[in-house]
Amino acid sequence: MIDHIGIRVSDFDRAVAFYTKALAPLGYAKLMAFEKVAGFGIGNKPDFWISGGDAPKDHVHVAIVAKGRADVRAFYDAAIAAGGKDNGAPGVRPQYHENYYGAFVTDPDGHNIEAVCHEAYLG
Repeated sequence: MIDHIGIRVSDFDRAVAFYTKALAPLGYAKLMAFEKVAGFGIGNKPDFWISGGDAPKDHVHVAIVAKGRADVRAFYDAAIAAGGKDNGAPGVRPQYHENYYGAFVTDPDGHNIEAVCHEAYLG
């Protein structure tokens, strides 16, 4: 089980603003902050960290669990409104499995951020 992940961002303040808005529909909030480091999570446990400084050398893919398909869509809309770029609109991804429902957004540094749920569609 993964305890947390951290990614580097080139513009810390821009990234905090982006992730604060983009992750809110998934129940995430900024829980901790230090100089050029911020931790986002649910409850009192930050599990997604960003650190400012040099531009990232590599881009990462991070997938965050959503409670349902509506939350996946809300994440996508919030992330696009916050300055993210479409990298895969909300929808079923049957190449993974029949109930894989995800949305992908590229953050301002080019990281591929996804919200995903695995529930069956009940109409």
